Order: sequence, then structure tokens, then C-alpha cells
Amino acid sequence: MPVRAPEARPAQSMTVQVRHVTGSIADFHARPIPDDLAEAEVWSFEPDGPALVLGSAQDHTTADAAATAAAGVDVVRRRSGGGAVHVDPARCVWLDVVVPRHDPRWSDDLRESVYWLGEAWRRALATLGVESELYRGGLEQTPWGRLVCFAALGPGEVLVEGRKLVGISQRRTKAGARFQCIAYDHWDPFDVLDLLQMTSADRAAAGADLRDRATGVGSRLTELRKAVLGELVGDRSMH
Repeated sequence: MPVRAPEARPAQSMTVQVRHVTGSIADFHARPIPDDLAEAEVWSFEPDGPALVLGSAQDHTTADAAATAAAGVDVVRRRSGGGAVHVDPARCVWLDVVVPRHDPRWSDDLRESVYWLGEAWRRALATLGVESELYRGGLEQTPWGRLVCFAALGPGEVLVEGRKLVGISQRRTKAGARFQCIAYDHWDPFDVLDLLQMTSADRAAAGADLRDRATGVGSRLTELRKAVLGELVGDRSMH
């Protein structure tokens, strides 16, 4: 991939608390935004097992019960919107960033509210020599976008050579916003499609359409986690 020099850090550094969280994906999604949140927090989450995470508008019938049971994959619903996401703790970086409404990065504009976070991911990728770009459009409408998260683009997400690398979903409450971010080692649409209730014909069509929609960082997940945490706290030496 082309090498890009890291961009200059914004004048305003981000003040955060970093919390390393382990446990079940269901419990993590049920974790609320604290009403008394004093400053932004990064929740660096390492799940205890694989799961198919459905968006808030999807119900459990979206998942193929037999396929998920056979694969030993839990089915969980998150509170943010979008399509289904396959989570394998050995193959992804998962970070949630929680921002209270009084934080200077807060914006009432849903699209602009996430740009700063996407830029932090871009700077992290640049330290790994990966050139990327920020998607600044609205929520993309694609044939499979309501079904699979990585089938469509949303504001603030990060692309490499036009392919989605970092997915970001957002949930808002009276206390603040919770941004859920995920990046993979590699992208295979059948990781998620094989766990969904679909006809064989639709699964084949979706797989062909989504094959080149996204990408990953290969074996550099640990480096990426360290780099993005460093960007978010203003210290690249953090781990």
C-alpha cells in the first residue's frame, strides 16, 4: 500500500480515560453511557468469544439459528443502527469511544460528529504506513446495506483504496454519544453471510457483490490497536 506521512495532530488534544474491558459481547452492548460522565472515555474491548452482532433494527430472525449454533457463535443485538457484524476476537480491533454532551468534540450534526474520530483512525493507520481516506458522505444506500454493516458506508468511516476498513456506528442518549468502531485483519463477506437467514441464491449474489467492498490490515491488528489508542490519548507509546 502507498506510504503516507502522519498528518499533523489537531491543536486540541483529546482528554480521555481508557478502560480495557473484557467479557461477553452481550454484556458490553448493555453497558450504558454514564449519566455523570465527566470526560470522554475509550473502551478498548476484547470479547471472550465470537458473535454475530445485529443492528438495533434487526431482530434475531435475521440470524440463521442452525448456522450460528453449529459455528458456536452467539447472536447479540446492539443499540446502534446498521447491519450485522461478525465479531471474532482473534481477527478484529474493537474500540468504543464515549463522548459526553459537554465535550468540545460533541456536535448536534450526526454526520460531522464523527469526523474527528475517523481522522484519529486515519492518523493511526498512517503510522503503520497505510494511506486512507475519510468518508464524508451521508449514509450510503446499497442493496445489502441494511443487512450487512460493511456493505455500506456511513459518515466518518475510513477507506483504503475505496474499500471500507473501519466501520463506525453511533448511539446517542441524553448523556452523550457512543461510537462503536471495528476493523478486521481481512474481509470475507461469507464470515457474516453464512450466519444469516438467506436463500442460497441471495447469499451467493451478496457474496459476489460484497467481496471487494471492504478490506483489512492483515496481521497488524495489535499494532493498529496500539496506534489508535495512542492517537486518542495523544500518546503513541500507550498500549
